[in-house]
Amino acid sequence: MTIFKGASSKITALAAVAALLGGCAAVETSLSKKDLDVQAKTSTAVFVEPVPRDQRTIYVQVRSGVAEFDRASFSRFVKNAFATNEDAYQIVDDPDQAHFQCLIYVLNLEKASPDAAHAALQQGYVDHGTVFAGAAAGAVVGSRSGNAGTGAVAGGILAAGTSIIANSLVHDVTYMLVADVSIREKAAKGVLVRKDSSIDAKISDAGSSQQRVSEVTDKKEYRVRIVTTANKANLKLEEAQDQMFSKTAAAMSGFF
Repeated sequence: MTIFKGASSKITALAAVAALLGGCAAVETSLSKKDLDVQAKTSTAVFVEPVPRDQRTIYVQVRSGVAEFDRASFSRFVKNAFATNEDAYQIVDDPDQAHFQCLIYVLNLEKASPDAAHAALQQGYVDHGTVFAGAAAGAVVGSRSGNAGTGAVAGGILAAGTSIIANSLVHDVTYMLVADVSIREKAAKGVLVRKDSSIDAKISDAGSSQQRVSEVTDKKEYRVRIVTTANKANLKLEEAQDQMFSKTAAAMSGFF
């Protein structure tokens, strides 16, 4: 009986230590992640040619298939970033009258892991929507007991429960915004640009269609992906959205 009591005490003590460590981890996360950290990264560098002041006109178009994405608000941030650019670009409503066009497609605005954000950036600009899903991991607590260890198991469950509660109150949350950007610039007078495109489309369960298109245009095109992340303990999207929009917009205007 004494042996069982000794084992019971040791198991209870170990469970208590585990619970303490789990609680400490939760406290550490809440302290180290108490401030909002927003970063915008580009998949490549874009160097737009400098132009005279009378040609610093730009047409901005924002599209997205993300339900939670506030397109109107994001558009305002982008247009303001260009208007306050040190070269003072003028926003115009007619794409034919603009020297530059900035066409933006937002693929994602969601919770994600840092690895998912890195993978999205590494992939770079794509011509179609791609979904990047974040992953959540959980922990399962199990036990095996006999009659003699009942007290130890009960103590372990209580201690582990304390740890689970502590960790459930503190989460390290990252939101990710993925935007593919196409910047089109009018070529110099007399310069023609050839553009070749390949379009694959599924037309039914029985097969697909492939199209190859070649065209001559007067616009040069630059393509880039911007991935913006926001990280904080127990972060809510409404806390981070404006800063994420602002950082993404600043990255776009920084190409000019």
